[in-house]
Amino acid sequence: MSEKINLEEIIKKATPLTEASFYILAALAEPLHGYGIMQKVSELTHDRVQLGPGTLYGALTNLQTLGLIESIDGSAAERKKVYQMTKIGRLVAESEVRRLEEVSRHGRFLLGL
Repeated sequence: MSEKINLEEIIKKATPLTEASFYILAALAEPLHGYGIMQKVSELTHDRVQLGPGTLYGALTNLQTLGLIESIDGSAAERKKVYQMTKIGRLVAESEVRRLEEVSRHGRFLLGL
């Protein structure tokens, strides 16, 4: 039971995520380095969301502090910091997807779309 309470507290503390943080977290469903995250988000959003280094690394620090992502060892040849989503991060991302779907559903209803 205490695990559920802690998870609910983490989700409440971490959400709602900013658009940039959401895309960064979701992109880290597979391990990536910073530039890879920037490329993936840009490609996914057809350049609508372009992450600058300050935004990216500020969000990465915040997501790490919240325990939603972690850094892992990258290849020795690249010497780049690689990040991946944690199990808690996955649960928070899934919670955000459900929240955003609800917002979208309500908006469609209210606007008659």
